[in-house]
Amino acid sequence: MKKLIIVCSLLIPLIISAVAVSKDDTIKIKHTKEIADDATPYVLNQLLENKAAKEIVFEKGVYHFYPDKGLNQFVYLSNHRDVFVRTAFPIINYDGFTIDGQGSTFIFHGTMLPFHVMESQNVEIKNVTVDWAMAFHSEGEVVKHDEKNHTFDVKFFDEYPYELRNGEINFIKEYYEHDLGQTIIYDKERKAISYNCIASTPISTVQKTKVRHNTDKVKYKYKVDKADLTLRKNGIENRISMEEVEPGVVRFFNHKKELPPIGSILTTKGQQGLNRVAPAVSVKASKDFKMDNVVIHHAGGMGVIVENSENLTLNKLKITPSGDRVVSTTADATHFVGCRGKIEITNCYLENQLDDAINIHGAYQEVVEQLSDNQLGIRMGHHQQEGYHIGRTGDKIGLVRLDDSFTPYKEVTLENIKVINQRYQILTFKEKLPKGIVAGDYIENLTAYPEVLIEKNTFRGNRARGVLLSTPKKTVVRENYFHTQMEAILVPVESSKWYESGSQANLYIEGNTFEDCNHGGADRGCIRLHTDENNENIAFKNINIKGNTFKMFDNTVLEVSNTDGLVFEGNTILPTNTFPRLHKDSPAFILKSSKNITFKNNDFKGKAPKLMETDKKMSKVTFQ
Repeated sequence: MKKLIIVCSLLIPLIISAVAVSKDDTIKIKHTKEIADDATPYVLNQLLENKAAKEIVFEKGVYHFYPDKGLNQFVYLSNHRDVFVRTAFPIINYDGFTIDGQGSTFIFHGTMLPFHVMESQNVEIKNVTVDWAMAFHSEGEVVKHDEKNHTFDVKFFDEYPYELRNGEINFIKEYYEHDLGQTIIYDKERKAISYNCIASTPISTVQKTKVRHNTDKVKYKYKVDKADLTLRKNGIENRISMEEVEPGVVRFFNHKKELPPIGSILTTKGQQGLNRVAPAVSVKASKDFKMDNVVIHHAGGMGVIVENSENLTLNKLKITPSGDRVVSTTADATHFVGCRGKIEITNCYLENQLDDAINIHGAYQEVVEQLSDNQLGIRMGHHQQEGYHIGRTGDKIGLVRLDDSFTPYKEVTLENIKVINQRYQILTFKEKLPKGIVAGDYIENLTAYPEVLIEKNTFRGNRARGVLLSTPKKTVVRENYFHTQMEAILVPVESSKWYESGSQANLYIEGNTFEDCNHGGADRGCIRLHTDENNENIAFKNINIKGNTFKMFDNTVLEVSNTDGLVFEGNTILPTNTFPRLHKDSPAFILKSSKNITFKNNDFKGKAPKLMETDKKMSKVTFQ
């Protein structure tokens, strides 16, 4: 009898495996009530049991996904909080796989990662809509002011349950909650970020602590990130307080700024650093990834976050709120870190997210010490870079000292990375390192920058910027529409806070329409080239801005610094009366620390009283 049991136990897995693998390599999901009420266990089991499958196809319908029976994994997510997540779609180590929703809607519950793609190639997600049953943010309408006492009342919609705890509001979700944290107001009629929103938001939630004793005696041997989730609390205390004046209506006290306009929609998503826990799509260390005809209504973080991947195509991606919500994703619509090959983003519609539409950049990491003639100890500069791998064997790594130049002073070849912990790694190089490396120097991966095509997209209604670009490879931004709270296009070197690398070059901005950008209140160029470093070193080269239409309610069209070679040609600048001007004395064009700047064949009908402002060291620039 004992032998019989052993034989049967060996045969059972073979029988299950034979039954599970589909003859046509397709997993077909029927829309039955039993599956659709919580599709997580069924879909997960099908994927785990059918690793040879090439696609999973859903019968059209609405499917709910709960975390309780999802695959539990700890993931490092760049620009997010690193957390344990549950997923029904662990697309890991696949070569050729398609998820086809056939028009289905997937509704997620709690802190789930809907699509987790890692170390795979030729993966496509198509024909599906993603949403969450309960949002990771909350919304309410400003309904009353008390000018004398400088208070305001907000009626929170029924979709956003809350509790008041010791005068602080906490919003209760499925498997999640958030406090007030980061806030901004939306215009209810335009369903977009409010005009001059910086006058009244963010809500003043904290202030400096009044009582401190011996805290200055706490010392650290190594450099620390004062913005991480522990140290950021030092020296601050709660400022704002709240009370409920009737069910659903909360009064806010001690706000420093102007009172937010009555009728505006106050949105809140909790504390920075804690509020990015559930992006809709995560792609890491993968190649030839595509999304086509996908709608993302919401995510508790970014819509799409891609790291260390190659050849990425997003076509007909739509990010837009569902129902009566004014917010889509609570962070960037799309974000790309350390990618290579080519990124193509075409025919997409990205609106109402609480951060940028597109951000493409590399990563700086900071030298802690030189350990040998070919080894460096390095640290992640920002706490949301934890766990990030800067490259792979054979990649060219640049050694950078930004005080001297944005260009690396030496290039070396990466041999391997030894991970000591989530923030400290040891990098070994194939060559000997040069003399003179010091703690505080940066490294960047010169191999991991992509070519970029951004064409025929719409970017509107969101907080922050439209497109951020940091790659020296050819980048084309063509025939897009921009209506953004801040800059439409920002070309940065964000070295001091976010440690985002990439000195943009070979940029072609052609045939776009920019309408009433920077309406949030900041005095900046609609297109802006800017570095965090306060020096005159050249960061950006070969910038071409041609044949665009700028519809401007305010003055500043273009702001340029640290640039060698920019052509602004054949553009039309028109005035609008959509909003009152905010910065009546600002010039149309601001240039500093730059050279070889050319303006020709432009048609300017803007409102700016002064056309050009340049620093004294620059050669004369003539507008044509």
